[in-house]
Amino acid sequence: MTVARPHRPPTPMETAKQHVEQALGTKIAKRLDTYEDGTFFVSAGEWARLLAWFVDFLVYLFCAVGGFVALAVAKPDVSDGVAALAMLGLLVGVPVLYGLFYGNGRVLGALLTGTRLVRVRNGDRIGAWACWAMLVRTLLFPILLVALTTTGSVGVGSLRRISVDDAATRQLHVAGFLRLTTPGSVDQRR
Repeated sequence: MTVARPHRPPTPMETAKQHVEQALGTKIAKRLDTYEDGTFFVSAGEWARLLAWFVDFLVYLFCAVGGFVALAVAKPDVSDGVAALAMLGLLVGVPVLYGLFYGNGRVLGALLTGTRLVRVRNGDRIGAWACWAMLVRTLLFPILLVALTTTGSVGVGSLRRISVDDAATRQLHVAGFLRLTTPGSVDQRR
């Protein structure tokens, strides 16, 4: 015998997703989320995030290898200690320099995939911390993947940035879906 569970009212997010699905379609509604301040956004798809990271990682590798080659051509008789320090400097310095162009959340990978990296708190640009975000993306993310595949789990920190689908989020806001307000209501201005 099955017991019918009491029907619970939909959550404000479920209601918002229903409205967004009617107005903009299922694809956007499935990826609908809110920043900590309640503003709606459309998260980037998993493939778009992976492709953006991969492109940025390739740019990083290209620049680092270019630096290694330039160092070898310019100073072929450099001591091993200086060469090791220069390589270490390139491994850390290249993502930091590449990240200087990342302040608005878009570099080559994000431009190609139509995504943007923003703050989880309110969707603002990542600004001055962009160089460190790029360092994390290019150096620490591969280390995290290796740790995850070898140990099966990795301690998770707090999420500070997220990739959003720039065009879909803009379309969402143009359609009037701005923010999640009181329970059961959606701020939708038309």
